[in-house]
Amino acid sequence: MTAQADTLLSQKSSDSGLRIQLHPLVLLTISDHITRHVKREQKGPILGALLGLQDGREITVEHGFECLLVEEDSTGEIQLPNEWFVDRVKQYKDVHKIPALDLVGWWSTAPPSGPTTAHLPIHRQILQNHNESAIFLAFHPTQAQNDSSGRSKLPVSIYESVYEGESVADGGKAMQVDGEEQSLNIRFRELPYTVETGEAEMIGIDTVARTARNAAVIDHSAAATSTSTDPTKQHESQAPTADLLSPEDEELIASLNTRVNAIRTLQSRISVLKSYVSSIALPSGDTQGDTPSQPSHSVLRDISSVLSNLSLLTPQENSAFAAEALAQNNDVNLVALLGQLSESISGMREVGKRTAIIANARRTAAARKGQGIPSRYEDDLLAGAGFAP
Repeated sequence: MTAQADTLLSQKSSDSGLRIQLHPLVLLTISDHITRHVKREQKGPILGALLGLQDGREITVEHGFECLLVEEDSTGEIQLPNEWFVDRVKQYKDVHKIPALDLVGWWSTAPPSGPTTAHLPIHRQILQNHNESAIFLAFHPTQAQNDSSGRSKLPVSIYESVYEGESVADGGKAMQVDGEEQSLNIRFRELPYTVETGEAEMIGIDTVARTARNAAVIDHSAAATSTSTDPTKQHESQAPTADLLSPEDEELIASLNTRVNAIRTLQSRISVLKSYVSSIALPSGDTQGDTPSQPSHSVLRDISSVLSNLSLLTPQENSAFAAEALAQNNDVNLVALLGQLSESISGMREVGKRTAIIANARRTAAARKGQGIPSRYEDDLLAGAGFAP
C-alpha cells in the first residue's frame, strides 16, 4: 500500500497557489462518519463530498456529507451513484444558498503516506462529471490513534490533482484517465491549509469538547469499577462520576472565574495607583533618602475619578448606589403612574362627551315632543351619537 501511495504522490511541490481554509464542521462530520462506521462494524471504504466556496485561488471548505457506494460490474471499480450524488449535492446547495456553496472536492481515509490507487476511480469520476479542479481531503486514522497526547498536528492532508507525464512501465496504465495519452497520469500534490472557525462553530466545538471530557471521565471510572474487587475501592472509583459538573455548573464556574480575574486585575491596578501616591507623598526627611517625585495633576484627577467610582463597587459603602437606584426606581414608577392617570383622564373625558350628547338628545327630543313630533326621534339621535336605543 505504501509503494502504491508513493507512485501517486508528485515529486514536485504545489505551484498552483491554492489556499485552503478548512472549517471544523467538516472535521466533526468526518469524525462522526468514521466513528459510526467502526462502531457498527460496517464494511467498505469511508468517503464523502466537500462543499464550499472558491474565490480565485482561495477555497473555503465549509460542509461535508457521507456518500453511498456502488460497484460496477464491468470494471469492478467502486463508483458513486451518479443520480443520487447529483440530487444530494443539489439538496445541499438549496439549503446553503447564502452564501451559495458548490462541490469543491471529496474526502476519504488514507494512510499517512498519501493517496492510493483505490482512490483514483472516485477522483476520476468527480473530475469528469462534477468539478475538474476538485481537491481531495485525506483523513489518517492510524495517525490519529498514534497521537494519544491530542496536541499534535491534525491527522488531515489536502491534495490537488495534476496530470504528469510518466512511462507506462512505471505502472501508469493502471492509472490511465479516459481520453488522455498513456504518458499522462494523475498525481497528487499536497496543499497547505488553515483552520477557519465561525462563532456558531466555536460554540458547537466547545459543547463537543465538554461532552467528550465528561464521557472520558465516565469511561475511566467505569473501567476502574469493573477491574476492582474490593467494595471499598469500587466505592472510591465511583466518586468521580458523582463529581461531574452539569453544563450549567460549568458555565457558572467559568463566569465566576472571569469575575475573579477581573477583580484581581482591578486590585493590581489599585496597587499601582497606591504605589504612585506613596511615591509622591514621602516626607522630605525620610531616613531612606528617597525624594518625592513631582506629582502630575492629570494623573491625580484620574485617580480621584477612579476612587469616586469605587464607592459604588464596595458593599460596605453602597449608600450612594442605593440612593441612586431608589431614585431611578421612583422615576420609573412615577412615569407609569402618569401614564395610568392620562388614561383615566381620557376615559373621563369620553364619559363626559357621551353624557353631554345624551343630555342634548333628551332635551331635543322633549322639545320635539312638545311640538307633536313622535318620540322615535330621540332613538334616532342616540343611534347617531353611537348609542344603542
